[in-house]
Amino acid sequence: MLTLAIIKPDALQARNAGKILAQLEAAGFVVRAARLVKLTTTQAEAFYEVHRARPFYRPLVTFMTSGPALVLALERDNAVAHLRDVIGATDPAEAKPGSVRKLYGASKERNAIHASDSPETAAREVAFFFAEGELRELG
Repeated sequence: MLTLAIIKPDALQARNAGKILAQLEAAGFVVRAARLVKLTTTQAEAFYEVHRARPFYRPLVTFMTSGPALVLALERDNAVAHLRDVIGATDPAEAKPGSVRKLYGASKERNAIHASDSPETAAREVAFFFAEGELRELG
């Protein structure tokens, strides 16, 4: 099963991307595709469309366009639920010890990583960033 993760601009700026990626691989995820992106406002608005009516939508779009982000298509059994467990709660203050957000997130808004929240969302989000031919099988 595939899921999407985005190592956000705050984590890249703090030079934590490698540590986060190592933690994901140690948790059993295989990187099937990766891309360093600088989202445009239009791309960020489209990606986070589901949140358009929420008060955090505009600040989220602004934040996600503030610098480069590392987009990852990750694979493993039960990928969506397992990734959500590995990254921890949205608010780093509420995240379990050792989780990505507890270790590298600064706030609920700047929490180091995005992860798909359901298999349906994961399929849509992976396809948003990667064409089927870009998803590499690793032997």
